[in-house]
Amino acid sequence: MGRDFAYVILGGGVAAGYAALEFTKKGVSHGELCIVSDEPVAPYERPALSKGFLFPEAPARLPGFHTCVGANEERLTPNWYTEHGIDLILGTRVTSVNIKLKTLLTATGETITYKFLIIATGARALKLEDIGINGSNAENLCYLRDLADATKLMNTMRMCMGGSAIVVGGGYIGMECAASLVMNKINVSMVFPGPHCMGRLFTPQIARYYEDFYSSKGVNFIKGTSLSSLVFDSKGKVTGANLKDGRYLHADMVVVGIGGRPNTGLFENQLTFENGGIKVNNRMQTSNSSVCAVGDIASFPIKLYNDTRRVEHVDAARKTAKQAVCTIMEPRTVPDFDYLPFFYSRAFSLSWRFYGDNVGEVVHFGDFSEGEFGAYWVNDNRLVGCFLEGGKDEEYVAIEKVIRVKPVVLDLGELERAGLGFVMAVSQKQPVSSTTVSGCGLKKPVYMWYAASGIVVAASVAAFSYWYAAM
Repeated sequence: MGRDFAYVILGGGVAAGYAALEFTKKGVSHGELCIVSDEPVAPYERPALSKGFLFPEAPARLPGFHTCVGANEERLTPNWYTEHGIDLILGTRVTSVNIKLKTLLTATGETITYKFLIIATGARALKLEDIGINGSNAENLCYLRDLADATKLMNTMRMCMGGSAIVVGGGYIGMECAASLVMNKINVSMVFPGPHCMGRLFTPQIARYYEDFYSSKGVNFIKGTSLSSLVFDSKGKVTGANLKDGRYLHADMVVVGIGGRPNTGLFENQLTFENGGIKVNNRMQTSNSSVCAVGDIASFPIKLYNDTRRVEHVDAARKTAKQAVCTIMEPRTVPDFDYLPFFYSRAFSLSWRFYGDNVGEVVHFGDFSEGEFGAYWVNDNRLVGCFLEGGKDEEYVAIEKVIRVKPVVLDLGELERAGLGFVMAVSQKQPVSSTTVSGCGLKKPVYMWYAASGIVVAASVAAFSYWYAAM
């Protein structure tokens, strides 16, 4: 028993939906494309699971966040796939893939043959057992990766209102789930080993702001330690946790957000790997040209920084998916992939975005006491990254534009005083000179910071003053 397709997408997350949309734009014929997913529903926007899905009032529910709402397109509901002749093979686990034979074997024994394959299997949530702690099967212990996880978490929160929760982990999932728990009237203690939350991105000063804000909402931060073991009652429910520093915490529920691991096991010893993911070129092609990898599992070239990275974020999933389809459908005209790393989060009344790279010297700006602040990262006298809390659309557009050209910064003090005004001013200027950026061999515009003349300083300070007055 088997089926044959020209194009197969393996995985049913964000990247799969955006790839399907791109295929239709490129003229895929009915019956040529299928999506194989072990989830029982059509692809959806995963970020909704840690945000709107957990709201106590007017929560997000399918079909409201099927892809591709993030692209301002129509939502790709199951009917959309039917109308476009795309087969959805859902609730189906693939047990093996043979790259040479171009076949997938499902748990039901069906063989699916392809001409081109897009691997969009994403990542799985790390379990407590991965760090030597038992308890994942407890009915009041939750993870958050897919719709089933989110449904269990929502149901558990409803049963624990007025009670207490332990959030294990201080990253994305931990911070966003902690906010949702508080909104659902649950007392929260966050436990993580690092010195501050969001340690991979936040500076200590930025982290302090968010920790203070969360604390004002009732979140208790327990830093510099981690779980030693969980405590259960006679029915197997978690009642608390022992920490490595000797403390005990009572809990009516536990949420674990300790990271993810790429789902790449089907392709070991068949494709080339790098940085923990499947290595692809700037067209998203793997070491086998008929196979592309996208999203969390893809280790792709970051042209701007002359580096190869794996980016676990919805933005990368969307854009790598589109690039892969362009490679397959329009191989002669597909442009090189030129991705700018981008991350964002929303919780409570807070909303931040980050563009670029967080390496080098940090320059904070704005007013932390008023929640109007950001930070720059300057590496080798070039602006390579920017973080901004609560910005306006035009400010984020300016940041993205300026970080792409990596302008020269010679005076960090002036940069701090100008603050956001620096990128606003530079984004409006024409290139004043050009140089070859090391490692890419391409001519790039360079915006010089003329501290002595005061020309750019004056423009930046003026722009900053306008921005600050308008907030």
